[in-house]
Amino acid sequence: MSEIAAARERIVVLAKSMFDRGLTHGSTGNISIRLSNGDLLVTPTGSSMGCLDPAKISHLSQTGAHLSGDTPTKELPLHTAFYETRAGTGAVVHLHSCHSVALSLLPDIDPENVLPPLTAYGIMQLGKVRLLPFFVPGDPAMGDAVRGLAGKRSAVLLANHGPVVAGRDLEAAVFAMEELEATSRLALLLRGIAVTSLTPLQVNRIVERFDVDWT
Repeated sequence: MSEIAAARERIVVLAKSMFDRGLTHGSTGNISIRLSNGDLLVTPTGSSMGCLDPAKISHLSQTGAHLSGDTPTKELPLHTAFYETRAGTGAVVHLHSCHSVALSLLPDIDPENVLPPLTAYGIMQLGKVRLLPFFVPGDPAMGDAVRGLAGKRSAVLLANHGPVVAGRDLEAAVFAMEELEATSRLALLLRGIAVTSLTPLQVNRIVERFDVDWT
C-alpha cells in the first residue's frame, strides 16, 4: 500500500473512532496529515468524521495545489499555520468536543494556559494550551493567530469553537486531543470544589522529566 493510501485509511479509522465516542458530531471537525514529501492530506469540507471515504480525502501539494479528492476543509489555514511554524508537526486535529468548548466559554480561565494542573498527562501531552479569540469559522485570521504564537504551542483552544492540536503524527495528535477533552471535563466536573491540584514544584518535575515545552 502506498504512503498516501495508508495515510488516508488511517485518517478514516481514527476519525471514526473519535466520532463514535462523541468527541465530535455531525459534519464538525477536520484532520490533516503531512506526507514525507511535504504534501498534505486533509478531510473534505462538509464531511462527517463518522463516515469518511478515503478516496475523497483531499490531497494538496506543498504549494497548496489541489491534486485529488474533494475540496478541503475551510479550516485549512488553521492547519497550515501549524505546519509552517511548529517544527516536527506531522498531523493536526481540530474538533468541536463538548467539554473543551465549554471550558472556552468560562470568563475566568487563564488565556495563557486554559487547563488547570490536574494530572501529569495533561501537562506531558499538551504543555500549555493557549486560548485564542473567537473567529468566524473559515476565517484565515485563525491561521494568523496561530502563526503569532511562533510555534510555541502544540495545542490551542478557539473561543466558542473548539480545540486544535498538532502532533508528530496522527496518533500523537489524536491522543493529545483526547487528553485535552478529558482534562477539560475534569476541570468542569470539579469547578467550585476545593481540589488538590499539582503544585508548581510537581509541575516543574514533570516538565523536566518529559522535556515539555512550558514557555
